[in-house]
Amino acid sequence: MAKTIYTERDVEDLASRGITTLAVDDSVLLTDLARDLALGLGIRLVREAPPPPAGGGKAELIERVKSLVIQRLGGDVNPAQLDRVVRRVIEGMN
Repeated sequence: MAKTIYTERDVEDLASRGITTLAVDDSVLLTDLARDLALGLGIRLVREAPPPPAGGGKAELIERVKSLVIQRLGGDVNPAQLDRVVRRVIEGMN
């Protein structure tokens, strides 16, 4: 899969066009300077979760909950920690 790379110049261009949110997933790479500039300019970095796995059940619920948490909190979520917390809660349910 091809990656989209954003540099400082790209972020400046986004801001000049009035873009306030940038969707980020595994196919998007931001340089450190681009990330810092985006946050400094008020551009929200929103982590997009991959689609939930087919088949339903607990695995689908876990992925859906993680996706909603990431959408709500933005890019400041530790994915590994979120995964552990959501799995623990879901597994603790009946």
